[in-house]
Amino acid sequence: MVLSFDSLPEVALARSLLRRWWGLELGLAEADGSGYERTSHAGCETLRSQPGSACAAALREAASMLAKKKDDVVVQRCHAGLTIVAAAVRGGSGLIGVVYTTGARYGVPTSEVAQLITKATNATNEAAGLAALAPELSDQDVVRIRDLVASAAAAVERALPVTVPPTTWTHPFTEIVGDAPAVRDVVKLLTKVVKSEATVLVHGESGTGKELIARAIHYHGPRAKKPFVVQNCSAFNDNLLESALFGHVRGAFTGAVKDQPGLFQVADGGTFFLDEIGDMSAALQVKLLRVLQESTFTPVGGTKPVKVDVRIIAASHKDLATMVQHKQFREDLFYRVNVLKITVPPLRDRVADIPRLAQFFVGKHGRPNGTTAHLSQGALARLVAYPWPGNIRELENEIERMLVLAGDAQELTASMVSPRVAGIAIGAARQLRDVVDTAEAEALVAALGRHVGDRDAAAVELGISRGYLDARANALGLGTGT
Repeated sequence: MVLSFDSLPEVALARSLLRRWWGLELGLAEADGSGYERTSHAGCETLRSQPGSACAAALREAASMLAKKKDDVVVQRCHAGLTIVAAAVRGGSGLIGVVYTTGARYGVPTSEVAQLITKATNATNEAAGLAALAPELSDQDVVRIRDLVASAAAAVERALPVTVPPTTWTHPFTEIVGDAPAVRDVVKLLTKVVKSEATVLVHGESGTGKELIARAIHYHGPRAKKPFVVQNCSAFNDNLLESALFGHVRGAFTGAVKDQPGLFQVADGGTFFLDEIGDMSAALQVKLLRVLQESTFTPVGGTKPVKVDVRIIAASHKDLATMVQHKQFREDLFYRVNVLKITVPPLRDRVADIPRLAQFFVGKHGRPNGTTAHLSQGALARLVAYPWPGNIRELENEIERMLVLAGDAQELTASMVSPRVAGIAIGAARQLRDVVDTAEAEALVAALGRHVGDRDAAAVELGISRGYLDARANALGLGTGT
């Protein structure tokens, strides 16, 4: 990890305090714990000169613990009884470095020090004396040291702004951000769909961007210069929705003082996006079917049919085919709207796109004064590890919240990530099974994020088979591999 570690003000302050109060040294190691030889303690230098010395092993073990655990700081004892306090430096790909301090004893009686050294390193009397003279830390000392090391690690994270890897993949739909395999499949299908005027069904979970897909179809298609009208079918009750869709004539009901055209008339010549069509009542489904079959409808209270030319794009987070089987959705209407189907992937199936999407939303919700902000590596690591049940909409809301908390600061740090996304436990207690499932899901998503969606590599890191990873991901609602 290339970084001017010593030039960071927080590092200089932490190093000065550690030396002055406890005689400790501060260093920066790689993610695997290598680099211990660059900065260690005088006593460690003597010990490392002995045959069979294993001084660096403790730091490697600490790095391994940080890589596997959510904890950001660990306290590890070396073979000679000296203490290493190590803090994680995390990035979008997981652990990218370790800030550590060493040179004192914690929890080891002085009488045992020489015995530990002799057994581990066959050290000379001089080495044993140096280790025995190392200061012994109290519980309160360790708490303060942890804070200093953690602050230095946080400074390193802040000094490494997120860089989104460039992509050579291009497509005409500039509204769509990301290049994960699932997104590429959607774009490939869109290039064919926009050339037609057939009815389209967009299926996907809430917050995945179904309306964005509908807008792309309209504005890249032959009706781009005509109206694009949107109506959420779950927003109104039956009477209000019917009036909104088909309009009404004067006197049709109390308060209808004049003729009012419906949205189908407003969309004439263009595209009508019916969101959450699965929430439409059976009676309105019949009227919609008539529009699809005959391109006509009758306003509420009217007697004369109105003819329109409208392309319909429907969307639903529900499985309409299953609803048909349970007699909750008309079968004839289902076949009319399901001419072309586009399935929008949830965010958990495109983890590799999270950094690019997050940075996009940082730019989208820019500040009025024109200043820009960037995400720290620590903040991005927390965003990547979260499963995002609310999908892209939830991610955008989280970024907007972080920008508000940041004020005029140029960096969005890990501390600005909400407790929900960061995984901080608050609120009521949960059953053990829920806790285990949540932890397992977070581990799977984090591993997939570190390996940019490569399930084989994620399985190797987690020490499980690819088949078991897919099975657990499916059971936990994280999608299946391909």
